[in-house]
Amino acid sequence: MYQTQMYEGMLAETVTISGDGNTLINAYLARPLGAGPFPAVILLHHMPGWDEWYREATRRFAHHGYVALSPNLYFRVGHGAPEDVAVKVRADGGISDDGVVGDVAGALAYLRSLPYVSGKIGLFGTCSGGRHAYLAACRLPTVNAIVDCWGGRVVMAEKDLNPKTPVAPIDYTANLACPLLGLFGNDDTSPSPEQVDLHEQALIAHGKTYEFYRYPGAGHGFFYYHRPNYRQEQAVDGWEKIWQFLAKHL
Repeated sequence: MYQTQMYEGMLAETVTISGDGNTLINAYLARPLGAGPFPAVILLHHMPGWDEWYREATRRFAHHGYVALSPNLYFRVGHGAPEDVAVKVRADGGISDDGVVGDVAGALAYLRSLPYVSGKIGLFGTCSGGRHAYLAACRLPTVNAIVDCWGGRVVMAEKDLNPKTPVAPIDYTANLACPLLGLFGNDDTSPSPEQVDLHEQALIAHGKTYEFYRYPGAGHGFFYYHRPNYRQEQAVDGWEKIWQFLAKHL
């Protein structure tokens, strides 16, 4: 709990990590100053790209006592304004699930090499980043907690599978080895309330530890204060749910 007499300090910078296939990619790191050890969180960005909102969110996690790392999942597509890079990604049919899992594995290894990280590491993602966080947590057994904010396409129809996304993330649910927090808007269409129901049923069937919260009056991206879909009351409550969940599990 913050007190006004407390000293606060933070370091935030762009770093280079070894991602999928040992490719060197850039990432944004923010951490509290001090010896630690601190728990850590990997932030997986959304389809709008590796943008300013994710820089701010990374620093927000550091402010709350986490070593936070946001890898540039679109590094291999090229560089430029985040929205321009995201257009290229969309035109290319997205990025591969295997590549994302490889980049997250590299981010985990990077964080665990830092002397001020406790070894407890969670994943956080919104939109496509929520999907990627769930996918990576199911495939990487060393993840300690996951926060999925309205991750679409966790539930996928057979017709939507392709070489880049060959398996629906929900089909990996049996392998999930850590607690999950899910935040969803009831007015969303990806994921729709029906898809969230299917996801929850799979978690129950496999005996997983999870918390799902569904917000009336909120649609997709209700955390994004710079967009019309922002919902203040729901977003404030959602962030509080995140801090409580991570404090418990990391």
